[in-house]
Amino acid sequence: MAGNLLSIGKSGLFAAQAGLSTTGHNIANASVAGYSRQVVVQSSGIAQDFGYGFVGSGTQIADIKRYSDQFLNTQVRNAQASLSATDAYNSQISQIDNLLADTSAGLSPALKNFFAGIQDLAANPSSTAARQAVLSNAESLASRFQSLDGRLQEIRDGVNSQITTKVTLINSYASQIAELNEQIGKFTLSNGSAKPNDLMDARDQLVLELNKEVKANVTPGANNSLTVSIGVGMPLVVGSKPFELAVATSPTDLSRVQIGYMTGSKITVLSDSSLPGGALGGILEFRNNTLDRAQNSLGRIAIGIAETFNAQHALGQDSKAEMGGKFFSIGEAVVGASLTNTPVANPATAPSVKASVVDSTKLTNSDYKVEYRSGSYWVSTTSGGTPVQINPFPQTEPQVIDGIAFDIENAATEGDYFVVRPTIGGAANFNVVVKDIARIAAGAPVVTNTPLDNKGSAKISEGSISSEYLGGAPALPLTLTFDEASGELQGFPAGATVYVSSNGGAPQPFVVGTDPILYKAGDNYNIGGVNVSFSGKPAEGDKFTISANPNGASDNRNAQALGKLQTKNILDGGRATYQSAYAELVSFIGNKTREVQVNSEAGKALLGQVTASQQEVSGVNLDEEATNLLKYQQAYQAAGKVMQIASTLFDTLLSLR
Repeated sequence: MAGNLLSIGKSGLFAAQAGLSTTGHNIANASVAGYSRQVVVQSSGIAQDFGYGFVGSGTQIADIKRYSDQFLNTQVRNAQASLSATDAYNSQISQIDNLLADTSAGLSPALKNFFAGIQDLAANPSSTAARQAVLSNAESLASRFQSLDGRLQEIRDGVNSQITTKVTLINSYASQIAELNEQIGKFTLSNGSAKPNDLMDARDQLVLELNKEVKANVTPGANNSLTVSIGVGMPLVVGSKPFELAVATSPTDLSRVQIGYMTGSKITVLSDSSLPGGALGGILEFRNNTLDRAQNSLGRIAIGIAETFNAQHALGQDSKAEMGGKFFSIGEAVVGASLTNTPVANPATAPSVKASVVDSTKLTNSDYKVEYRSGSYWVSTTSGGTPVQINPFPQTEPQVIDGIAFDIENAATEGDYFVVRPTIGGAANFNVVVKDIARIAAGAPVVTNTPLDNKGSAKISEGSISSEYLGGAPALPLTLTFDEASGELQGFPAGATVYVSSNGGAPQPFVVGTDPILYKAGDNYNIGGVNVSFSGKPAEGDKFTISANPNGASDNRNAQALGKLQTKNILDGGRATYQSAYAELVSFIGNKTREVQVNSEAGKALLGQVTASQQEVSGVNLDEEATNLLKYQQAYQAAGKVMQIASTLFDTLLSLR
């Protein structure tokens, strides 16, 4: 009996010792990230039947239980992935927000200064200083566009670098998780049902760290292993086998880094939307939804200013009595053929896609995908807009979509595609073409005159020209005479077509010599691109002359027209001025930045809540552990006392004779 008692005390002593060790282990690791508290689970020893009843044989250690809730762990991982994504997005978009909204370094001051110089030139067209100021302000505007685009390009390069870094880190985590899976599996098999708790904690912490980089889904497997997948179910770790991501270049843009998934030696390029969550997902979302749009929008504004200003400048006359040419350069559309397109042996039959901006007022902020399928080409925005068919194909002339002329030759293989970026280079390639102040076309190429000896009160307007003038100007000078009997204006070139519009209505054609061209005050008369109107009442034989401008140096009519472009609704289909288009960009970035910041704050709160819930289960409570120390200390002492009594009883038995 004494021996049985000694065995019982010994088992209690060992159990208390295990409890003290486990409690001490908890206390020592209380500050270790990812550590889950452990508790000794005891069970009764096998009782022996002595006839009069079963007598216990002490206790035994059934398990060292690890307190870890898989559901709460998943919540923490998801919250962490979401927060990391918004934080990464926020750190990137804040740079653009600060850049565009800067009252001194943004586009607005340069744009205002440029048009202020145009207004000064209109006020004093013969001033050399005013002309020089226009060129200086134009150079400053171009420099501002290029500077803003250069900073956006730096951010884009930084995104490429971060993607590369994140991919390397994700692959490292995958390898470590796979290695721990293997170790845990080996210990599980060798120890039966026992679990290597500390290794499992380390693995869970690695999975949490992985979720900081990319959202990962975890599925329990055999032998306490974990299967980790990312994105749309792509396996990253299966048992002891890690899979890898790779850095790849975009099939249509060699300067754009994308993510690839390794399958053996083959790399499959993934869409940016296939890897949501985590810092990597946040960076990709920022590039797709904000950076691309910001750079495209800035380029669109630059192209809009360049094209419309050039168009008006071309209608003017410079100080040398020559027609104005291009004032700004216009960035060309960038077209990239996919590297996955089917190779063509004969270059003459290779598919070709060209794109050029023909109407900047209709441009959007989108890029376009030109795909060949079902025997024709289809054009859609890369964000997934409704495809527009190129019809007819083969083309007889370029087809214009959203202000972009698509010129496509030769059929392709089913599924081949091209990406067109019409505005991405607009800001970077915005330059001042005019270098000589005398080449600034401030005047108009035509002048009008109402002779003083006219008897009536009618007067002819100053006159202006439209784009038709550049393609076929009428022979000047032109003298118009009023015929009172018929009410007609006579003197237009025989056989020419005069377009007359009343009250801003659509111009109506009148053929000289066939249709009467009646005088009406307020109507606009267009002959070969020359526009004039009349006021007052003419008398019989009154004459009005239209002639070439002999002196453009002191004329300000085209400068006035150029100045009016500042407040004219031109972009977005005639709904936005240059300034309001830029303000829309600044507003979009500002609102998106605020949205991301709010989401980040909410994400931090959510992560704090779910982490607190997780720690209520898994976290080490030092007060509780201190209590356990006392409990196990007392148990140890009590078990020792049992052994002492057993020893005394045994000695008593030995002393009996």
